[in-house]
Amino acid sequence: MFKNIKEYYKQTNKTSLTVYLVLRFFVIICMILAFMHRNYQNVFFCFLTLLLFTIPYIVNSKLKITLPSLLETIIYLFIFSAEILGELGNFYGHISIWDTMLHTVNGFICAGIGFSLIDILNRTERFHIKMTPIFVALVSFCFSMTIGVLWEFFEFGSDYYLLADMQKDQVVERISSVEFNPEGENKAVVIDDIEYTTIYSKDDRGNLVETKIDGGYLDIGIIDTMQDLFVNFIGAVCFSFIGFLYIKNRDEYKFAENFIPKLRK
Repeated sequence: MFKNIKEYYKQTNKTSLTVYLVLRFFVIICMILAFMHRNYQNVFFCFLTLLLFTIPYIVNSKLKITLPSLLETIIYLFIFSAEILGELGNFYGHISIWDTMLHTVNGFICAGIGFSLIDILNRTERFHIKMTPIFVALVSFCFSMTIGVLWEFFEFGSDYYLLADMQKDQVVERISSVEFNPEGENKAVVIDDIEYTTIYSKDDRGNLVETKIDGGYLDIGIIDTMQDLFVNFIGAVCFSFIGFLYIKNRDEYKFAENFIPKLRK
């Protein structure tokens, strides 16, 4: 076990260490600028990013699990892309596929972590039940999907209780709902080619406020949630398949080791 975080980074691969130091530098600069502009929400995101950057160290020193250099680098880039570029830089708004890309990577990474956990047990002499490659791959897939679902729970909770809009709303031109059935039957009524939607609300003084949504109807997060889970599914399937091949022939598919954490002896 490493005595402190400095010792850990001294023994870290130079590539992943360089990526970590460069990204950490940018995060600190962003934090200083956010503090100078009194944007304390961005200060929080920067602090959270620096905190998340310690995950590889915690995993290594506390759980005695070694992360491959490539996986560690991807984790650093993923955290930076999600928190700094995504939230502070608003890449989620400027680049339509940004959120989709990150959820796909998340599905792949989490499948690798789930795979390593069950593979470590499977290769331990104290664990008497030996699982087949297909079962290990299935557990890897289920672990990744579980993490994806839990994250969507977190997004929904943040939106519902904190009004954060982590589930990005989308404007759609077509909706189908039984709420519009005039006879109250369980039969959906389709409204197509919606040109605009008008929302009437009241401000703090009780005055009526009109909000117009051009181009259609505002979908409240459901499309974003399902897209996130679907691409998480794709990432999980991709790694589970790679993991399956790796267990079948570890020598032929050694490249998979770049994504699989290992128990440190």
